[in-house]
Amino acid sequence: MEDLPGIAITGASGRMGQMLIKTVVESKKARLVGAIERKGHDWVGRDIGEAMGGSALGVTVTDEPLEAFAKAQAVIDFTAPAATIEFAKLAAQARAVHVIGTTGMTVEDIAQLAPCARHAVIVRAGNMSLGVNLLTQLTRKVAEALDEDFDIEVIEAHHHHKVDAPSGTALMLGEAAAEGRGVELNDVADRGRDGITGARKRGDIGFTAIRGGDIVGEHDILFAAAGERIVLRHMATDRTIFARGALKAALWGQTQKPGEYDMVDVLGL
Repeated sequence: MEDLPGIAITGASGRMGQMLIKTVVESKKARLVGAIERKGHDWVGRDIGEAMGGSALGVTVTDEPLEAFAKAQAVIDFTAPAATIEFAKLAAQARAVHVIGTTGMTVEDIAQLAPCARHAVIVRAGNMSLGVNLLTQLTRKVAEALDEDFDIEVIEAHHHHKVDAPSGTALMLGEAAAEGRGVELNDVADRGRDGITGARKRGDIGFTAIRGGDIVGEHDILFAAAGERIVLRHMATDRTIFARGALKAALWGQTQKPGEYDMVDVLGL
């Protein structure tokens, strides 16, 4: 086991954090070496396995990320933008692969990762699943093939706990559609409609966000023209697909040079 890559998980108490921990522990290709929580959290100082309601795993939850990162070959991070930026700096110091599944990051946030990528591998994606990344490629190709007679709408649905909208995956799909059209998403995105908005602007890429219940994640890309519609769809029913993808990225990053990558690179699409 000692020769397997060591993985540290940030946001250990969160739903994705716990799912990532279970995925790493059950994997035969990696080992859990760190579990990080914010200062003052009541899990700090406890064995992560016991804190999750199971057997001890021999890893104590810490609020000192650099200490944990120094023991790890990779860090998997599904937290919040401000925390992720700080974790990126520390992962770079530790020369650990930093896998980022955090959503809601702005262009300015993402720009702050570039200096860190000069020293360590960063794999960042709005979605870690194989299916969604295939969908992204398909979206780009369909958008490239169709002209502006086809309106493009990205429709996404998630559980009622999700705090950002549109989802990171929806924005990733919107970016793919914009690239296919040869335009900048910021120039054509329509992210809110309320009241008397007027007719839809030709060439816009619209976004609709649905929040409810325990929906893991559903994404439709609608291409609609007079007389016909094309719908590309991905439905996630189990959050483990994201955890497995993140672990795959962490292991893939072990053989890469410092730089910024995404899941398309990891999957070789």
